[in-house]
Amino acid sequence: MRISIICYSLTGHTEDMASEIKKGIEEEGVEARIFNIKDSVVDPDYVASSSGIIIGTPTYLASSVWQIKKWLEEDSRSLNLSGKLGGAFATAHYAQGGQDTAIMDILGQLLVKGMLVYSGGGSFGLPIIHHGPVALDKVDNHYEESWEMFRIYGSRFARKAREIFSLDSQD
Repeated sequence: MRISIICYSLTGHTEDMASEIKKGIEEEGVEARIFNIKDSVVDPDYVASSSGIIIGTPTYLASSVWQIKKWLEEDSRSLNLSGKLGGAFATAHYAQGGQDTAIMDILGQLLVKGMLVYSGGGSFGLPIIHHGPVALDKVDNHYEESWEMFRIYGSRFARKAREIFSLDSQD
């Protein structure tokens, strides 16, 4: 099983969080690759063979960055994403900076593409992840303290993907 993590990261913070998600996915025995659209082209064959796709964005003007919007609206057009598990995460400077709006913008796009949306599940207990994980770099130690939450999100996402798509979902 494979999961694609597609993000845009200019300063490295969003890619750091993508790496933490990847660690959580791999802890569950699932393969994952990160595609930072700033530096690399997304491998369409890998994405097509992925059971899940997680999109990550820095928050800009209370939304996702234009590069992520472009990938979702134009660059991914040739990919059939329907039926795949989808999720989103964001980085931001401050609380109430629009990171929830950025995540919801992405999740809305995934729904339009026919994907199943996964939030991280507040009912799983701590850490409570409502729409998707968020890391804030200008709020005390929030950025550093968020790493574990992002690993847990990756682990939860991978378990849900295995539950939905694996024949051995009883494990």
